[in-house]
Formats: sequence, structure tokens, C-alpha cells
Amino acid sequence: MLPGSLPEVVEPEYETESEPGPVSLPALSEDPENRGSWRRKILIAFVIAVAAGFAAWKVHDNLTQVPATGRHSSEERAVPVIAVPVRKKEMPIYLEAPGTVTAYYSVTMRTRVDGQLLTVNIREGQFVRKGQLLAQIDPAPYQAALAQAEGQLAKDQAAAVYARAAAERYQTLYNAGVVSKDREQTQASAAGEAEGAILADKAAIDAAKVNLAFARIVSPIDGVVGLRQIDPGNIVHATDATGLFLVTQLDPIAVIFTLPEDQLPPVKQALRAGKTLNVEAYDHAETTLLGKGKLLTLDNQIDTATGTDKVKAVFENRDGVLFPNQFVNVRLILKKEPDALVIPAAAVQTGSMGSFVYVVKSGIPPRSGSPGAGSERKRKSQAASDGAGGEKGESAGAKFYAEVRSIAIDATEGSDVIVRNGLAAGDQVVIDGLEKLRDRSAVVPRQSGGSGGHHKKENSADDSAQPSQQAGSDQGKHAHQGNGQ
Repeated sequence: MLPGSLPEVVEPEYETESEPGPVSLPALSEDPENRGSWRRKILIAFVIAVAAGFAAWKVHDNLTQVPATGRHSSEERAVPVIAVPVRKKEMPIYLEAPGTVTAYYSVTMRTRVDGQLLTVNIREGQFVRKGQLLAQIDPAPYQAALAQAEGQLAKDQAAAVYARAAAERYQTLYNAGVVSKDREQTQASAAGEAEGAILADKAAIDAAKVNLAFARIVSPIDGVVGLRQIDPGNIVHATDATGLFLVTQLDPIAVIFTLPEDQLPPVKQALRAGKTLNVEAYDHAETTLLGKGKLLTLDNQIDTATGTDKVKAVFENRDGVLFPNQFVNVRLILKKEPDALVIPAAAVQTGSMGSFVYVVKSGIPPRSGSPGAGSERKRKSQAASDGAGGEKGESAGAKFYAEVRSIAIDATEGSDVIVRNGLAAGDQVVIDGLEKLRDRSAVVPRQSGGSGGHHKKENSADDSAQPSQQAGSDQGKHAHQGNGQ
């Protein structure tokens, strides 16, 4: 710096930066990638807003939309169902158990004497009567033994005659004092021995006759002969383990089954009161009744391993349907309920309210009146439609609906349920189409059986004409069925 010159003033850098001027965007905002990200976000937000608006408009349109024809939409939502009437009839209360058919009498025919089996006088499977000849064992040895016993009797009888005469003579000589007392007693004893020999000979004859009778094998019961185990010509012995054949009595016939010990009290009570309990035997599928019988007795002790007691019933089996060792399903009828209300088990539903059914009612489904803006708008829309249509709108509505009805079940017997209360005879309960039903759902009922085709034909016709005709015919039909039951 020169002498006398002023010093040079240097401006700070911060003063230069604080001067006002045009503000430029950061370099980051000028990046093309950042500009694309912001645009995508704005586009996505716009699409979401449009979708939400469309959804809100669609919901509002569905809630407020009323068909242009003036008909109530419940007719379009009517559920086709199958309904049956509640029946009133006599119902048996019974216990079920598997059982086995057994012969009432079963006899294994064995020989009681040794000898050759000469003939078999019956066919296998033949029905025989008591006392009928079944087989013949060679009787010659026993006939000879009988003749020998009879000859010995004749010999001993002659000796006895002489002994009695000698005893009488010695008694006379003893009285005259000719012989001693000892000689008289000896002769009397000999006469007594001769009498004893006669009795023994008679017993031997009886034994020979018995053996000779055993050579003829006869049936001890009325029954059916089984398969032959030994052929004629073989030597048989009384000690043989195998019998000749088996004879079983098939009429009457018995059925053995078991009952749990907790089911025995009502059975015992009925037997002590002298009541006759009926028993029914069914096949494997429990669809065909094989026979009806009577309860005979209970076993005298309970099996500790199973907790059950054996029960025996007797059946008449004139037609031969029941056969020994056949499996059957047994129903022991404890009592019969007269005028019981019966419905199919398929109609019963279970929920938080307990057991209930859907009962078909005639008329337009009542408005539910559930809270909420949507339901209120639907109710107002329905009222406006009904008011505008007048009688025409009323006739065009659904004519049947399903009502939930709580019931109390008394007993379940197979595929039927006995209802204690909650229903009346003639009420129509739904048995098919239950999965789509709610309380007060509109339904199109069809009768099970032959009437299904009639309803199906009606449903295919014009909706405006169907409900009134169907209501009148179904109501008359329901009333007839209720009175008939």
C-alpha cells in the first residue's frame, strides 16, 4: 500500500450472500426422477378418490333403487324349499341294540350205544317232528343181549319155584320135629335167593331193552336237521366227541341282545309289573321288519367287562325269515305315545336358542324393522312401492315366508322326532333348502312326494298369477292334511 492512500475495504462474503435476488430451486427438484415420483403419487391418489366415489355411488344406488315394475324385491329373493306337514300319530318309545338270532332249542344228536351206523333216515335240512326216527344203529348185539337176559330169567324163575316148594316142605318137617331149625332156615334162604335172581334178571332185561331202544336215534324236538357229520357204515361210539347231526328248533326262535345297565331300570320295572314288552327285529339297514316277538327275560347278572346285561326275546318264525346266528337290529318297545306330534329329524335345527324349525307361513313377509340407514331407506322404498301399487303391489308380493319356531323335543325315534310343544298338527315345516333360510325369508314351498311336479309347473308360470292360486290351494291342502291327521 502506498503512503497516504486509503486502505481497501473488503466486503465480507456473507454480505454478498444476503443480497436480494432471484431464488432458484434446489438442484434436487430439477432431478427428472423426483419429478416422476411426485406425478405418480398424485395419479394414484386421484385413482383412489375416483374408485371410492364410484363405490359410494353404487351402494347408494343399490339402497335406493326400486324395480321399475313396482314389484317388491322379496319375490325375486324367494327361496325354493320342500315342506312337510306336522303329523299326529301313535309313536313307539323304544330301545335299540344289535342282536343275534339263536335257536330256541338246539340238540346235537349223538349215539348212546356202540355199534355200526346202518341207516340215516332223514335228509339234511329236513324238518322233523319229535319222536321221528333219524338214524338206526345195528340192533343185533342188543337183541341178543335181551334174549340172553330173558333166558336167564326163565331159568331163575324155575329154580325159584323149586326153592319155594323145598322151603315149604322143610317148614312142615320142622314143625313135626323131623329136621332142625338150621335146615329149615337154610332152605328158606335159598328160596329168597331165587326170588332175588328173578328181580336181577328182570332188571337185565330192562337194560337190554333200553340199549336196544338206543339203537334207534329219534328226534327229541320239532326242528330242522343240519348237515350230517358221519356217514352210514361207520362204527360209532357213545364216547365220540362228534355228533351225528344237529337239530335246531326254528319256530319259535330266540334273539339274544344286550342293553347297557343304565337302560335296564324301565325294563325291569315293566317286567315286575307283569307287562308284556314287544320286540321287533330289523335287517342290517333297519328298513325291513323281519319279525315281532315278546321279551322273555333278562340275564341274572351284568357283565362287568362291558357293563351290559343279556336280554332274551322269543319270536314266532313260521315263515322261517329268522335263522340261527343271523345278525339283526332289535327294537325293544317300552311304551307307545298316542297322538304324538311327529316331524322328520331333517327339519330340526340347533342354535343359541336351542332346537328350532322353519315353519312356512302364508302371506307377505313382515318387515324386519332392523336399525340402520340402509334398512330404513329400503323400508321407505318398499312402502312407497306398495303405496303406489295398491292392491296390485300387494298381490305381486311374495305369498309365503319361513318363520323360526322354537320347539321342545320329547324323543327321537329313528328318522322321526317327537315334539312336546311349539308346533301344531298341520303346520308345514321345511326339510330341504334350510341352508339359505333366515327368519322371515320369503320362500316358494313345494310338497315332498307327488305334489312336487305340480308346484314346479306353477312356478314356471307367470309370477303375478301364481301366488294367489298357490296360496289358496296350499292352504286348503294344509287344512285337509291337518284334519286328516
